[in-house]
Amino acid sequence: MSQLFARLVAMIGAFMIMMRRWSSADTRVPAMGGAPIIPEARAQKIMTLKMPTARGWEGEHTPTAAPGLTVNAFARDLKHPRWIYILPNDDVLVAEALPTPWAVKSAFEYAMLSTMKRAAAVGESANRITLFRDTTGDGVGDVRKTFIDKQNQPFGMALVDNTFYIGNTDGIVSFAYETGDTELKGTPQKLVTFKTGGHWTRSLLVNTDGTKLYAGVGSQSNISENGMEAEEGRAAIYEFDIASGNSRVFASGLRNPVGVAWEPSTQVLWTVVNERDGLGDEVPPDYLTSVTDGGFYGWPFCYWGQTVDDRVEQDTAKVATALTPDYALGGHTASLGLCWLPANTLNGFTTDGMVIGQHGSWNRSTLSGYKVVFVPFENGKPSGPARDILSGFLAPDEKVSYGRPVGVTVGPGGCLLVADDVGNVVWRVSNT
Repeated sequence: MSQLFARLVAMIGAFMIMMRRWSSADTRVPAMGGAPIIPEARAQKIMTLKMPTARGWEGEHTPTAAPGLTVNAFARDLKHPRWIYILPNDDVLVAEALPTPWAVKSAFEYAMLSTMKRAAAVGESANRITLFRDTTGDGVGDVRKTFIDKQNQPFGMALVDNTFYIGNTDGIVSFAYETGDTELKGTPQKLVTFKTGGHWTRSLLVNTDGTKLYAGVGSQSNISENGMEAEEGRAAIYEFDIASGNSRVFASGLRNPVGVAWEPSTQVLWTVVNERDGLGDEVPPDYLTSVTDGGFYGWPFCYWGQTVDDRVEQDTAKVATALTPDYALGGHTASLGLCWLPANTLNGFTTDGMVIGQHGSWNRSTLSGYKVVFVPFENGKPSGPARDILSGFLAPDEKVSYGRPVGVTVGPGGCLLVADDVGNVVWRVSNT
């Protein structure tokens, strides 16, 4: 059986090379900005599969910061750090988790799992949150404690008064917390249950008055190929009312909404979304968008407004209501991290805007993402081209990745912290 799989994988690889050559025309102009140029869709019988081998960082090698900025390792030797949360006393929490291997059902799944293992994108999950404290003010977390372990792929975190919330893949749990605690104790309370499988991350965001939590829940599949029943309650952002314990779908049709953040002048919710695969290098683009209560954003029936995906059995009434996102981030960049960056927090970034951690592509012939970018805002909306804050995660020949950025947040003292799940580092970006 292994020889048969190996032959099939080789055939898939040859086919994917052909597909990359055939679809190269749609790589020339990245689908970026408020009015992106999105090429015609070209459905792939076998999806392009290309990921670099995970190498990690060696010696003094670090990512490349934008001019006027410097980068150092705030924390090292983590196990797939994905998300970051800052406590009121400036303790830094890091969620460590990753997808686990699954039972393969096809030659393509075998090839994908093998590729993901090589890229350090699947394995044994640490299932913990680690606390770091910088007691010397030198930008390095010198105190390290296990804040909580034995969770189920923890990701999002939020603190409201003396209650700490964790977005596990199977639901939201809460613990009692007191300022200065270096570990969570006691019995957790299960507040919301989510379906598992497929996109596993569960980001959390609290509103300004501490009455509601918002959680991103991705789809189970690429384009609902397992049926819409499996997707019920997924591809959505949930709103959880803390006082009543009730939850509801706040917005839907968002294939995989990961990072969520507030635009402070308007108090509008924003998210970054990973779009569907198998239609070409730039088709469709991942995106940054404001999120409307009750809004529908197209998945799985259509993308970027009302562009129909004819691989999916259609619902014309739903398509007619689909909203167009605000800002395209390029095809398959895997934009995951999101945070608001006030003007002049970092040298050279003189306007307000959103910081986005682009984890990096696998479903395109020329790799995209693998960097941290900044989208400027004006009057509550994106107002210009994206700029790099941190790059150099990918080797120029695209064969190896030194790291992959995920969660981003403004840290103590006005720095930017970035979780790097391949480098197993939390990077600290600060002014020179």
